[in-house]
Amino acid sequence: MRYVIFANGVLPMGEAAKDLIGPEDVVVAADGGAHHCQALGIVPQVVVGDFDSLAEDDLAALEADGAQLIHHPPRKDQTDLELALLYAVQQGADEALVLGGLGARWDQTLANLLLAAHRELRGLKLVFVHGGQRLCPIHGEGMIEGQAGDTVSLIPIGGDAEGVSTQGLEYPLEDETLHLGSSRGVSNVLLGERAEVRVKKGLLLCVVLRGQGSGE
Repeated sequence: MRYVIFANGVLPMGEAAKDLIGPEDVVVAADGGAHHCQALGIVPQVVVGDFDSLAEDDLAALEADGAQLIHHPPRKDQTDLELALLYAVQQGADEALVLGGLGARWDQTLANLLLAAHRELRGLKLVFVHGGQRLCPIHGEGMIEGQAGDTVSLIPIGGDAEGVSTQGLEYPLEDETLHLGSSRGVSNVLLGERAEVRVKKGLLLCVVLRGQGSGE
């Protein structure tokens, strides 16, 4: 079961976001992410958060359209996106696609990406889509999908990633360590439509950028 979660960040793909939603997907808005849904003409099944980004009129309209509102107190320990992802897991989701999860606020952007290391979300296939970029955590084994020439970066989070091996990337790794804080895994290249990554210990954040990205 896949949940599509709209967060309250930037949604650079605009109307194209609707093409990512399948007929069987459950759509959840994390608080102000409901504004993206309204702009796209989508009614989320569920809206989760403390609703500090939604006016009373917005909430009334969402509820009138059939959305379930799950209200959390404003003095809470989790972001609205974290609450939405935990809700999805509790409902039996095995996959979550996050739209609008990144944006101008670096604190929330970093916190959202680091949800990949959340122990309660480890069984969830978590993917962030931001324009032409896809971001997902890899622990154990993972498959990278895209097109030949796409830029692929493998970034360790939460500590060193040990025993990293890849197949299908221009610069292969064979049972090597990617150290936390090192940029060694940045800007590899996908040779075909798929590549495989194996990690014996640790967690990688995989970023796939459509086409060749500019170097730094």
